[in-house]
Amino acid sequence: MNKSSNFEKELMYIKSDKIKKACQTMIELLPDYFFEIPAASTGKYHPEYAQGKGGLLRHTKAAVRIAYELLQDPCIGDKYKSDEKDLMLMALILHDGLKCGFEKSEHTVFEHPILIADYIMDNEEALGLEVNEIEFLCDTVKTHMGPWTTDYNGNEVLEKPVTKYQSFVHMCDYLASRKCLLVPFNDKNEISV
Repeated sequence: MNKSSNFEKELMYIKSDKIKKACQTMIELLPDYFFEIPAASTGKYHPEYAQGKGGLLRHTKAAVRIAYELLQDPCIGDKYKSDEKDLMLMALILHDGLKCGFEKSEHTVFEHPILIADYIMDNEEALGLEVNEIEFLCDTVKTHMGPWTTDYNGNEVLEKPVTKYQSFVHMCDYLASRKCLLVPFNDKNEISV
């Protein structure tokens, strides 16, 4: 089974065939652990559905679904062009793709937003996207942590969101990590509503 089949429904949200194909390409390049680990090793910062085996996958699917639902509201969605929406959805699919680095560390690698942005850049030719589209993806992925920009030693490592695109991607990731918002999943890791 190819890795992108894990995001079959979420890929249908992307209208542009070019962006959808690029997203599938990047999903196939994600490490195997991405599809198996919990969203966080401690469970402290994510709801129950994001815990246990496949928790990071479910967290990612929830973030994408939240984005999709928000973008269906004309008061929100009409502020973005179609390709911008598609690129933000792609960014959310990939945002935690290297959460534990390339070799699967035991805990979250703090600079994982930078790692995935660089990984997208490293695979630019295989993606078939324009330079401005690659930059858009990297800019939104690398700021998805929002205000949490300092590492465990207090060093400023990550950038904060500045643009409306960066803020939207951060907001969807943030909402998918809130314990007060429960997203129902069935036994196939699919959102059941």
